This record gives sequence, C-alpha cells and structure tokens, in this order.
Amino acid sequence: MKASDLFVKALEAEGVEYVFGIPGEENLDFLNSLKDSSIKLILTRHEQAAGFMAATYGRLTGKAGVCLSTLGPGATNLVTAAAYAQLGAMPMLMITGQKPIKASKQGQFQIVDVVDMMRPLTKFTHQISSAHNIPARVREAMRNAEGERPGAVHLELPEDIAVEETDVQVITRSQFDIPHATDNSIAMAVEMIEAAKRPLMLIGAGANRKRVTASRGVFIEKTGIPFFTTQMGKGVVDERNPLFLGNAALSADDYLHRAIETADLIINVGHDVVEKPPFFMEQGGFKVIHINYITAAIDPVYYPQQGVIGDIANSMSRMTKLITPQKSWDFSRFMEVKKHLDDQLLEGSDDDRFPVYPQRLVTDIRKVMPDDGMIALDNGVYKIWFARNYKAHMPNTVLLDNALATMGAGLPSAMAAKIVYPDRRVMAICGDGGFMMNSQEMETAVRLKLDIVVLILRDDAYGMIKWKQANMGFDDFGLDYGNPDFVQYARSYGAYGHCLDSTDALVPLLEKCFNTPGVHLVEVPVDYSDNDRILNQDIKQRSLQI
Repeated sequence: MKASDLFVKALEAEGVEYVFGIPGEENLDFLNSLKDSSIKLILTRHEQAAGFMAATYGRLTGKAGVCLSTLGPGATNLVTAAAYAQLGAMPMLMITGQKPIKASKQGQFQIVDVVDMMRPLTKFTHQISSAHNIPARVREAMRNAEGERPGAVHLELPEDIAVEETDVQVITRSQFDIPHATDNSIAMAVEMIEAAKRPLMLIGAGANRKRVTASRGVFIEKTGIPFFTTQMGKGVVDERNPLFLGNAALSADDYLHRAIETADLIINVGHDVVEKPPFFMEQGGFKVIHINYITAAIDPVYYPQQGVIGDIANSMSRMTKLITPQKSWDFSRFMEVKKHLDDQLLEGSDDDRFPVYPQRLVTDIRKVMPDDGMIALDNGVYKIWFARNYKAHMPNTVLLDNALATMGAGLPSAMAAKIVYPDRRVMAICGDGGFMMNSQEMETAVRLKLDIVVLILRDDAYGMIKWKQANMGFDDFGLDYGNPDFVQYARSYGAYGHCLDSTDALVPLLEKCFNTPGVHLVEVPVDYSDNDRILNQDIKQRSLQI
C-alpha cells in the first residue's frame, strides 16, 4: 500500500469527514489518495480560512477538524489558525507537505522548518520520516488534539515518504475517559459553597465543550445560585434563566462587576485564563473554586483557593447531589444589580436611527434567530455589544473567539457551522475590516451551495481600535479606509447582495434572506458614535451608583 493511501485510511479510521484546505505539488499523492476516500475535500481560497473552518468543526463536534496545505507559504498561512485553535481549545489537525527529505535537487527553495515553526503553537508536531510510522503518528496526533485541553496538532508528510510502499495496518481509534475529580476535592468545594454567604457562579469556555452535559443547569436549578458567563461561555445555560446576571464582556466596571465585588465566593466552572479576565482577584477579596479539566494557570489576577480537577460534567453532577441549599445565602444584591443591568440593556433596543445603532442591531438579529440559530462573530467592537446584549439560548450558538480574538474568522466559522448543522439558520456577523481579510471565501460558500447570511457592519474604519484610541485620549488618526461596493462584490461571486437603507427594514430583509436559498451578503451601515461614551464612561459611572 502506498503511504499516502495509508495516511488517508488512518484518517478514515479516526472518523474524519472533511479535509479543508489547498493542496500543493508536494501533496499530490495525498490528494490522489483522497479522491477515492469517504472523506470530502473542501477546497478553500486561502489556507487561513481552511484552518478556521477546521477549528470550528472541532469546536462544534469535539472531533479534530483537519486542514491541509503545501509546504512553505501554504504552511505559514496556517499559523494564525493554529494559534486560534490552540488558544481557543479547539481540536484541529494540520497536514502540510514538504520537499523530499532523503534526496532533493531544489536546494532551499520554499523550505522553512515547519515543524519547529509549529512547535510553540501546537500540542504536538511531527515530521513523518517513514511510511511505517504513519498509523501511530496519526493516532497520537488525534489523541493530543482531542484530549483535554483540546488544541492544534500538526503532521508533515514529505513528498518522498508519501510514495513509499508499506504493509502496516491502521491503528484502531482508542477510547478514553477523562479522569474524575477526587472525592475530597468535591467535598471541600461543597463545604466552601455551603459556608459562603454570597456564592456566585461563573461559566467559561471549558464548560462549553461538546462532550459536556447540562449538569450546570441542574446545579443552578437545585441551588438557586445566580450565574454569569465569559464571552466564550455564552449559552451553556439558557441566558433567559432568571438567575442569569449577565456576560463579562468587559473586564471591569460593568454593572455585573458590582455583583462580583459583593460575592464572597466565585464558583468558576471552565474559565480559562486565555480569555480576557472576567474579574480580578485581590488579596483579602472573594475566594475562588476552580472547576475544570486541568489545574489553574496561576496569574497575578487569578489564584484560586480550591481546585476540582477532572471531567466538568461529572464534577458538577456529584456536587449537585451532595450540596444542600442554605437559608443563610443572600442573593439580594445580585438580583438588584441584575434589574439595573437588564434595564440598561434595553436602552437603544428600539432606536430607529440610521445608520443602525448597535443595541438595535443586536435586538433585531435576536428576533430572526431561532433558539438553535447560530451567529459566528468576527472580531470587532460589535462583539462586545453581542456578548452583553444578545441572550444565547443554547450552547455553541454564539461562536465568538475571545482567546486569540483574530479578525477574519467570522465567515469561515459560519461556513463550518453550516456544514455541521445544515438545517439550522447560520449568520456570519463581520465588520468591514474583518470581512475583507477572508472575503474570498464567498466563492467557496457559493460553490458549496451553503445557505448562509453574511452581515457586514460597515463603518469604513477599524472601529474597535478607534474605540480604544478615543478612550486613551489619542487623536483620531490612521484607522479609516475605503470599501468596495459590497452588493456588487457579493454578486460577482454568484451570491445575493443587499444594502440596508433603513433600520426598520432589517428584520424583514433578514427573514427574506433566510427564506431564499443561497449565500446572502447584507451590508448594514452602523453608528458607533456612542461606543466610547457608553462602554467607557456611562456604564462605569452609572453602575457605581447602584
């Protein structure tokens, strides 16, 4: 059997459904082996987008998404996607080609040390130097990618190794269980919660894993302990729950932080310090219980007093059985803060100004998205508005990245979401800056006949950086640009193009798009003029008064 055939069979044995990417000369044997495989090749227009799609597939399924590139520039184009998957804990396998390693007549042409380049960005990286090792290397790569904490892995298949003959067999996919927390750590955590006066629960990205059950909701229902989320923890528990206090979209000085500073214990379920801190620990302040798959990475603002390390679902289930709700718990301050926050979140939700006010935008998009509808956010200031104002009803229905927080991921992530969930409504929400970083994938979406809506928030500037610039007292400089005619741009790819001309027209236009098969781009002019005042000034000042 040819080595490239064996490699593909090893991927099939792992249950791989798709390979996203762009082959090169050095991958042609692998590509030919893929031709007769059950695995579907998703040809993209840029390797970075392929990586984002693979990572999102991994995020949604719990199985490693696979992406492919050639050597040199193809491999270097995967670097951002590798960091995206690694920081965001998304299982992903990158396969790159390479020139022959036993004999080559091309000198250093296109040669970079891809394995060493990937080492700081992955959990595992390896050059395959013998066909006989392929089954073991693929199994090891997938084990690393999918094991806790999930992340990026990389295998390099040189051109001359791909053509070798071998008679070895694939290795059967191994089964594994995540270790459970000790009885002692569970008991100590329960004791701390029962002894607290004002316990508060935080739900972070680690609780949003595919394999995790609804155990957090049961714990909240039994105890009545209020909860809040990080940006990547949105939707783990239905945010319409009356005990939901809000989202820590800002690190400090939001209404929510008035509740946090009142708590004497934070029950931290799945928060990862790669996310922007939802709070800052201080000596003599509230205590923290760290419930996660892995031990806490100690930071100057995060040093929990108690760890419950093991499968999160199992830990929460056991704690739910043991805990007794206490009459001494006092949540009155939390609920007072919630009322003020809920009132603030309603402000601007019916504002009919045009260009569209961000608060109204979020409200209207929530109206057209069903409970299981999925929004994939690129990176920009609108992400804060969606994190704070958009209530997620189900896990992984708000796909945003607050780990690497890269621009350019919104469209590819939405495409991957639609591939995984073809019957759901899926919307990519991008700033004009982020969209243009991978806008070429519109062609891919059209070619794949995906029914998605791509919302472009147009302000003709890098709006989030402008917001920070204003907050720091700097002059407005260097962040404005021009844009193409987005409607014609979309149509040039064979997609539908729409330009919103009034705020009241947004909901009917989006309904029309979702009810008409195909790729729809909707250009929405936005009014960010109040961003600095509201997010940097008003929220802080008004929250201090409650």
